[in-house]
Amino acid sequence: MSGVGDKEPLVTELDQALEILRLDMNDAKSQSKYYDLFLNATFFVPTLDDREQGGGGDDDQVLPLVMEVEGEDYLMLFDSEERLNAWSEEQSVSVQVPGHLLAATTLPPLRWALNVGTPYSKQFLPDEIAWLREVVERCDAEAALKGEPVAGPEA
Repeated sequence: MSGVGDKEPLVTELDQALEILRLDMNDAKSQSKYYDLFLNATFFVPTLDDREQGGGGDDDQVLPLVMEVEGEDYLMLFDSEERLNAWSEEQSVSVQVPGHLLAATTLPPLRWALNVGTPYSKQFLPDEIAWLREVVERCDAEAALKGEPVAGPEA
């Protein structure tokens, strides 16, 4: 069901939630919806391929692409492979990572840059990422107490 060609941008539920959040960044309901969608989404994280890593090495090791901007390091995240490839201007090597896993494993001072090059781009700062990590840890602890599998916020 594409309209005027294959390059028509798809607006995702995460995009819509970000638009609503931008209307009032302090609205708790908008924040909750956006961050819940983020934590339960899967993202394409561009990686350095073997040639960029210097060839040989452990095939199981994946090095994510981290960009330095004005002295700050950003992990690049995209909610679709199409957005990743449009940003990189070519077919990119990437791994898919759930949002809750990104939150649980990212440590300061690393920042995130989501959907760069689109109207739905967003920067995540270290304090925001730390807060998301705390949310995931609380959800995991609650799931463990109930004897449920620990798999992030929807567990």
